[in-house]
Amino acid sequence: MNYFGAIGPWQIITILFILLIGIVPTIVALIDILKSEFKGNNKLIWVLVVLLFNFFGAVIYFLIGKEQKIQTKQVKKID
Repeated sequence: MNYFGAIGPWQIITILFILLIGIVPTIVALIDILKSEFKGNNKLIWVLVVLLFNFFGAVIYFLIGKEQKIQTKQVKKID
């Protein structure tokens, strides 16, 4: 039997939307982690947390991990 015929276009769109909601925060968190500087092994730990816990790991990173980044001073260039 073929059960794929029972899935309509709206169900497929809903499934893809839910998957994107789960994947996008994870990707954004990983990009932010890899571009930032952390003390010690914190970068590796945050990458593992985000990869292992996906959506919830990304939420935890945005709530807690952003405060652990090393702040760099931005120097303004004068031409």
